[in-house]
Amino acid sequence: MNSDPYKILAVSKTATQGEIKKAYRKLVRDLHPDLHLEDAAKQEQFKAASVAYDLLSDPEKRRRFDAGEIDASGQERPERQYYHHYADQEEGRRYDLRSGFGTATGEDDLGDIFSQLFGRRTGGHGQGDFRKEVHARGQDLRYHLEVEFLDAVRGTKRRVTMPDGNDIEIGVPPGLKDGQTLRLRGKGAPGFGQGKSGDALVTVTVRPHPVFCLSGDDIKMVLPITFDEAVLGAKVDVPTVSGSVSVTIPQGASSGQRLRLRGKGIKRSRGKAGDQIVRLKIVLPKHLDDDMKDLARRWRDKAGFDPRAELRRMT
Repeated sequence: MNSDPYKILAVSKTATQGEIKKAYRKLVRDLHPDLHLEDAAKQEQFKAASVAYDLLSDPEKRRRFDAGEIDASGQERPERQYYHHYADQEEGRRYDLRSGFGTATGEDDLGDIFSQLFGRRTGGHGQGDFRKEVHARGQDLRYHLEVEFLDAVRGTKRRVTMPDGNDIEIGVPPGLKDGQTLRLRGKGAPGFGQGKSGDALVTVTVRPHPVFCLSGDDIKMVLPITFDEAVLGAKVDVPTVSGSVSVTIPQGASSGQRLRLRGKGIKRSRGKAGDQIVRLKIVLPKHLDDDMKDLARRWRDKAGFDPRAELRRMT
């Protein structure tokens, strides 16, 4: 593992104290041992980051490291450990290699970071006390749920097994859209210490329907009608998401004409219900008999109707 404290914290040698502290805070969030109980590599990275921050957060230790007087662990470099280097120190401290190590500034600053991220300490000094005082929110658990179109439109309840093995009941609200994510608060992984549980995030895929499609709170569909129903008008049964209803096709209806069935769309707990938009489509039989062909010829000879006259005027 790299022993350079600047590289461990991913900061430059000209980084300010604020930048060093910010970099260390990020590593604490990502690497704290209580968040990686089974990951020895992450725990070693956390220890290395703590040592690096202890050195660089102390201006005097940082100066001595940059000058080559101490190594990355804060110890005097071997070539410096001779009597004449300590001859000028106070009596009784000439061979004290701990000078500048564990100053109040670095220790208090380290405690502040852990306190802000994971909760306050109840006693003791040093990072060994923090493991039992961690308070962190639990992880969010993600789940993918597929529902039928009509279930998404009408609303339903589904019981599913989450990635952690727990069964939960999911209430699918009416009008749920494809790709929408439901947040079930407190249904995720348990927190650490006094931290709250995470949430369950359920992303829903709505299977397409062969007849209906959703547009906001409106339901859209295409209704096939016959030639005679379009010419003479008729009453026909039209399917809706809540059952069939009888609808009047006006005389002279054209393909593309829309009928609006009010209140037959999405019904939410609040607000006005959506509508169902029915687009008419005149459909001829695949096999045209002689009678229909003769009728069409006689009508064409008499009517002189040009449905594209308006189109030519606009172009």
